[in-house]
Order: sequence, then C-alpha cells, then structure tokens
Amino acid sequence: MTVLLADSQPAVRYGVRSALEDVGGIAIVGEAATANATIAETFRHQPDVLVVDPQLGEFATVDIISRVARIAPDTRVLVLSAVDDDTSIRSALHAGARGYLVKGADLDQVVRGVQVVAAGEAIVGKTIAGRFGALMRSAAGPEPYPFPRLTTREREVLDRIAAGKSNSAIARELALAPKTISNRVSAVFGKLGVADRAQAIVLARDAGLGRG
Repeated sequence: MTVLLADSQPAVRYGVRSALEDVGGIAIVGEAATANATIAETFRHQPDVLVVDPQLGEFATVDIISRVARIAPDTRVLVLSAVDDDTSIRSALHAGARGYLVKGADLDQVVRGVQVVAAGEAIVGKTIAGRFGALMRSAAGPEPYPFPRLTTREREVLDRIAAGKSNSAIARELALAPKTISNRVSAVFGKLGVADRAQAIVLARDAGLGRG
C-alpha cells in the first residue's frame, strides 16, 4: 500500500510517517506541505491513500479533494485535520474524501483509518460518529436521497435493513442470491462508514428509511 502525507506541519507528518512505517506493507511515497505540492505529488505518485490536512491556504478544502479525484481517481483521501466543524466535515465527505479524522486522535486510529480507506471503505473519527447522520442530512440544498453514494440496488437493501429484515428475507424480496445480498450489505456498510447492522439501522432510520 502506498501513502502520501500532506500537512503544513512537519511534526504531524513525522508522527504519522513513523506510525505507518511501523506497520508492514505500507510505503510512504512522498510528503507535501502546500496545496500545490499536494496536487503535484499526488499526480506524480498516484498513491493508494492520500492523508491530508486540506487547510493548506492556497485554495479551498473542497478544491484539493476534488482535484485529487480528477487527477488520481484511484487515490482514496483520508482527511486528518484540526477542524471539527460540521460544514468542513460535510464538505470534505461530499467532495469525495473517504474518511475524516480529527487531529488528536491516537496514531493507531490514523493507521486504521489508512487501512480502512485503502480497502475501499469509509471511516470517521469518534468525535464525529455520534452526529454523522444529522451532519450529512443538513447539507445545503435538498437531496433526492439521504445517502447519494449508494446505488439504486444498495438503497433498496438499506431500506429493508432499516425495516429490520434479515439478509435472507431481503434476498427473497429482491429475487437475488443470498451471497449477492451479503456483498451488497457489506458495500452499504462501507459507504455509510458503519461497523455493523445495528449502526446502519440507527443511521438509516434517523434519515427516515424503513418506515414504509
């Protein structure tokens, strides 16, 4: 797994680098201290994961993440920032970040965050998780669906999960193989950034699903 670190503070980059290099199978391919350098280094290395504090001053947080998505579509972005306000978190996730951790999180959590987003899943820090559902619902402008990253079939699965239905019941209703439903459930959990069915149910019901 290749990782690029982008932060204006050398001490932060050093701490994260040291923690990641202690884990087998992770290679740090570069570092950047400015927004422009972040874009250039991402384009150059095409890392699996970019760990970035997007408060780099040269252009907006969302622009950094959006530009990375355009020049390195296979690079997954994990934000590690001191900013813990809802607007910044929501903007980063909507721009395409797969994870958002707040500085001060222990380095083991940062390592886990890198591993989670590299695997194609999503993660938010402990201080964010409790308000994640409300945070995503409060996005500016009406959303046609509360979880826009889900496919149509994944939406159907989530709605049935929220209604308390088992995988086997969902498979029967949608006329799909149980293994297919299991895979779809895993994909839904990853996109929602939840660890298990109980968390998915809480998040989905809080968004108004599963009540039909």
